[in-house]
Amino acid sequence: MRIRTFSILAGSEACNARCPFCISKQTPPNGVELKEPEVNWRNFGVACRLARRSGVTTAMFTGKGEPTLFPDQITKFLEKMEKYEFPLIEIQTNGIMLAEKPEKYEPHLRRWYELGLTTIAISVVHYDPEKNRQIYLPHREKYIDLEQLIVALHAIGFSVRLTCIAAHGFIDSVGELKKLADFAKRNKVEQLTLTPVNKPEISESQEAWSWTNAHHLKPDKFADIKDYLEKEGNVILRLAHGAVVYDLRGQNLCLSNCLSVNPDSEEMRNIIFFPDGHLRYYWQYPGATIL
Repeated sequence: MRIRTFSILAGSEACNARCPFCISKQTPPNGVELKEPEVNWRNFGVACRLARRSGVTTAMFTGKGEPTLFPDQITKFLEKMEKYEFPLIEIQTNGIMLAEKPEKYEPHLRRWYELGLTTIAISVVHYDPEKNRQIYLPHREKYIDLEQLIVALHAIGFSVRLTCIAAHGFIDSVGELKKLADFAKRNKVEQLTLTPVNKPEISESQEAWSWTNAHHLKPDKFADIKDYLEKEGNVILRLAHGAVVYDLRGQNLCLSNCLSVNPDSEEMRNIIFFPDGHLRYYWQYPGATIL
């Protein structure tokens, strides 16, 4: 079986954003705590070997919290991974620390670039800073300067992906999607991903489950978006887990689903390394354990 992506949970459950749809709150902790965890480096080596032998081309740093809160740990992961020569290495982040503390994070970013990190994937819900503030920083008056952050990351040499959670009241129509794609193209964003806000069948947090249930993208709106992309975009890639990548007037755009489960596929979408040494292939099912 081929494995598409190798995800590495960096850091802990600690986070500096307050997303109401937080997937970390909805899925089991599986050994991830609030403090910086001790990493089982022996098992990390096993996971890297499995990923390489299974044809993984993309390794991704993610987390049940915000991975950039522990930059030295990311550096150590990258140093350990270097000999495995993964062609593409990404990090998922809300971008807050990178934007607000450039004097601290620029040296880290340059070191990560040297160690093979290729892509910074920034989570957003909208092109409008106020909409993003409402979700990520509701306790503050302003959102980060996203456009300036993109410029700074490009200056170092990174590719940038905007990973947008589509939700009712945010990016929830063809018109809003067009504006988001225009924002991405104007800022020379290499990749744009649109993922409908989702919830697992069983949630660890009733509050987060209720928000996602209330803001779930309406089926007719999602159908309109798919129809628009099929008509106005060019399909350039269909992935095994159902995601479709389009060229939309020169802008790369992937329509995805973050919690899809396909037990019959000959391609495993993801393997996930947890700091305590466990290796799993689904976030939401503790029984999906390899190691």
